Amino acid sequence: MTTEASTKVLCFHCNKETGYSAGAKVFRGDECPHCSSAIHCCKMCTFYDVSAYNECKEPSADRIVEKEKSNFCDYFVLKGGNEGNDKEDLLAKANALFKF
Repeated sequence: MTTEASTKVLCFHCNKETGYSAGAKVFRGDECPHCSSAIHCCKMCTFYDVSAYNECKEPSADRIVEKEKSNFCDYFVLKGGNEGNDKEDLLAKANALFKF
């Protein structure tokens, strides 16, 4: 069972709802209706991970240098919600790691 919170997609740049649902088909030219940032970019992909090699968990994907710009990656899957890639969430996780 999927909840609404896990299927709504937030823009990586403005953190507002984009109107897309997780896993939806996204075209290269699609943009956020609020800030016009690219939707089909690494930072909006399920495979994006700053701790992975080339910041991508998909080992077969080509290297993409500009993570915030639209690209032609065949492995792109639109991620749902805010899956822990914002600064506040990462900082909270780091602080929790080092607390005794």
